[in-house]
Amino acid sequence: MNPNSAIDMLLNVDALLLVDTNTEFTKSFAECHFSEAHQRPSNLIVAGDNTRILVKMMFQELIKDYCYCDISNEISVSELASYLHEHHNVSAVLINAHDYTLADDEQKFIFNSLHPVRYLVEENELGEFYFERLLDVGHDNHLSCSSKVAEVTNDISESLCKMDSEEQF
Repeated sequence: MNPNSAIDMLLNVDALLLVDTNTEFTKSFAECHFSEAHQRPSNLIVAGDNTRILVKMMFQELIKDYCYCDISNEISVSELASYLHEHHNVSAVLINAHDYTLADDEQKFIFNSLHPVRYLVEENELGEFYFERLLDVGHDNHLSCSSKVAEVTNDISESLCKMDSEEQF
């Protein structure tokens, strides 16, 4: 993994989505990069199922926003994608490298569907974070928080017609 070179660029984007599969990792990452000592507002949005901890982190201003998501459930991830598309402009997704490595094919498909720009994040024994751009093929589908699929309105036929006409031009 590359040292913190990617984080300086990532900290200046509109919003980052961190997949929270390990709350201790998420809290450590947020405290390291978005604490008061760094004098920068958090642009971190966290998706996970431990909302009690995520709400607390939001009130501590360690994260910008949170959304409940069972990352192993496609319906939950699809709802996350719709919420993010409507309320945030996500520039990249951060995934715990350990979780990605251990994920089965189905879970990797979900991770790779979240956004075309994905980084694996790893924390060493000293509490330093390292980033590596994930080069696995991404998927643009109902799980993506940056796709036209996420733009679906209540009128599904209207949305599909709109998507079809945009693809022709």
